[in-house]
Amino acid sequence: MNNQEPLLRVEHLCQYFKAGNFVTKAVDDVSFEIRKGEVFGLVGESGCGKTTTGRSIIKLYNITSGNIYFKGVRIAAGIQSYRDELKKTKDPTRIAELKAQIRAAREEQKNCDREYAAKRTEELKKEYEPRIAAAVGEEKARLESRYKDELRKAKKTRLVTQIQMIFQDPIASLDPRMTVREIISEGLVIQGERDKKVIDEKVYEMLELVGLVREHASRYPHEFSGGQRQRIGVARSIIMNPELIIADEPVSALDVSVQAQVINLLNELRERFGLTILFIAHDLSVVKYFSDRIGVMYYGKMVELADSDELFAHPLHPYTRSLLSAIPLPDPIYERQRRRITYNPLAEHDYSVDQPSFREVRPGHFVQCNEAEYQKIQADLQAE
Repeated sequence: MNNQEPLLRVEHLCQYFKAGNFVTKAVDDVSFEIRKGEVFGLVGESGCGKTTTGRSIIKLYNITSGNIYFKGVRIAAGIQSYRDELKKTKDPTRIAELKAQIRAAREEQKNCDREYAAKRTEELKKEYEPRIAAAVGEEKARLESRYKDELRKAKKTRLVTQIQMIFQDPIASLDPRMTVREIISEGLVIQGERDKKVIDEKVYEMLELVGLVREHASRYPHEFSGGQRQRIGVARSIIMNPELIIADEPVSALDVSVQAQVINLLNELRERFGLTILFIAHDLSVVKYFSDRIGVMYYGKMVELADSDELFAHPLHPYTRSLLSAIPLPDPIYERQRRRITYNPLAEHDYSVDQPSFREVRPGHFVQCNEAEYQKIQADLQAE
């Protein structure tokens, strides 16, 4: 196990959506960590909560409950659960506690941006002040101007901007009324970059990095193929120089040959920039190739989490075994013998008395199970 501080830590994340009196538990008590430099795969069938988890991390949703920590700082705290309890309780002591928790969560999220701005200011000071002291004439004036611009942007930049997302649908995620130049540079403009020459050079650099050419900058999204649109989405995310990229099924809408190109591109960018990636997908073959560790989700819950090789070699949860049994191989003999495993949670589990929890059954391998299932798993592992 790698004991370094995780880049991203998700604790008991819940994301519920209400429609009248009906509540949909899209994500229900999900916890995991992502270490710096790794690719963490999140898999499961459609509707299991993978995309909602990614969108909650990047704060497109206000989470219902739980905590999300990025670089050791809490960037999201669920206060909706506190509010719901506040409406129901009449205990004055509990009311005071809940109000204090809501205030503390709000204040901590405000402070995270202040802390980031102070840290970024210190980094810029160490970078620019020695260079300015050594420069003369026009070079000194240019550096001083750039230093002021960077300081101004540092005060406006929020910590969460170091997390960027590649969206699933390359058509819907690009504004058809904006040129490629405007789409890719939008984040820079929001952060306060006003130098058109700097913006253009960065856009051209990103386009060439993802396999496109400068001439594409003046075109509109409808003039590109699906694979090219996805490359534009990748360029839009990496121009912000993020530390974490959430790739939400970035290849699911593409042809198989184009899928390989985009995956290889992400691999190259990961090595070049030292990126950390949360890779959301339902294609287990792609996830195995690309991911260091894999988390399996079912109906909003994380049911298994392990290293990629470990998960494929020793799937312990019945749902994981069901998913793996569905992977086709280009081998007619194997395919004739392959048997699909059907997962029926009512038949597989008896949680009427003992409720399940997320447990570590062997080093780095976690499974959602109750005590009886845990003992059975341990017995099976010892018998191997």
